[in-house]
Amino acid sequence: MTPDQITLIQDSFAKVAPISDAAAEIFYARLFEIAPEVKPYFTNDMTEQGAKLMATLGVVVKGLRDLDKIVPVAQQLAVKHVDYGVKAEDYAPVGASLIYTLEKGLGDDFTPDLKDAWTEAYTVLSGVMIEAAYGQAAAE
Repeated sequence: MTPDQITLIQDSFAKVAPISDAAAEIFYARLFEIAPEVKPYFTNDMTEQGAKLMATLGVVVKGLRDLDKIVPVAQQLAVKHVDYGVKAEDYAPVGASLIYTLEKGLGDDFTPDLKDAWTEAYTVLSGVMIEAAYGQAAAE
């Protein structure tokens, strides 16, 4: 990720944060639509789950300029998610749902450059998470 991409991501997330409840609803609705097999992973209150998602995303976005601090947290989170039944292949629909949510939430502000920046960030972090949870072969 370039410094400009990080700036784009952080600026765009600042626009999403005020609509975090709606963004979380869009995210999970889309995720369950394109990957219904992941729905059983979510047994808690979805409003609470959405708040956790947005809080975690906020921490990651804020820390993108210091990946050395974010990566270990992301790795721990990935390992923990294995206990919930999450598989390596579940990361792709999560990424697609994230991009969809940003596109819907930001409207015309979701430019191709912004999409590329978010896609790059998700690809990097999900790769690290998949490797931590499932090994190098799964991350490739």
